[in-house]
Amino acid sequence: MSKTTVKDVSAEPEPQRAGSGAPRTAGGSRALALLLMITGAAGLLAAWVITIDKFKLLEAKVEGKTFTPGCSLNPVVSCGSVMESDQASVFGFPNPMLGLVTYGIVVGVGVSLLAGARFPRWYWLTFNAGTLFGVVFCAWLMFQSLYRINALCLWCSLAWVATILMFWYVTSFNIRNGFLPAPRWLKSFFGEFTWVLPVLHVGIIGMLVLTRWWDFWTS
Repeated sequence: MSKTTVKDVSAEPEPQRAGSGAPRTAGGSRALALLLMITGAAGLLAAWVITIDKFKLLEAKVEGKTFTPGCSLNPVVSCGSVMESDQASVFGFPNPMLGLVTYGIVVGVGVSLLAGARFPRWYWLTFNAGTLFGVVFCAWLMFQSLYRINALCLWCSLAWVATILMFWYVTSFNIRNGFLPAPRWLKSFFGEFTWVLPVLHVGIIGMLVLTRWWDFWTS
């Protein structure tokens, strides 16, 4: 069952040449298109909710009031603590505002693929670079959340998982279609077991969260 599902997601058509001297183009499968649409929508939802709550926090401060986001459940799962940290505005504006743009782009790419669009190699590599930036940025935010801010944001966690999934599946697509150089065994691995790396990646994060607040979870 698992093997069939993975093949549905990762078995994209091989890139073809539109003509002599034309760049190679490739379109994704319906499953990949849906994955990008779903993960992009999940990230977009998380960014939207965090942005709204951030505005409410700022409004409350101006009015001398206190606002507690709905996802602030306890001392550990405290979205408000994360939103009010310096790391939440690392580029000089709230981080989720960046997510509103980037996750929207991911949804757009997924919709285009679902409609039958084919993109050249440079487009896929640029898209892959964007997802790489996203997964590295999420890793940095995760470290800051766990070991500097000492609080966890559920909406941020949703965005982390969505970004991890889109990164690994887009990377798999580029490797299998020859857009990224890789040995044959790696192409074969991604063709059969693309799901392994994202599951392992998310699992490691889950273990870090579990062990970071082990006393709290088990008390």
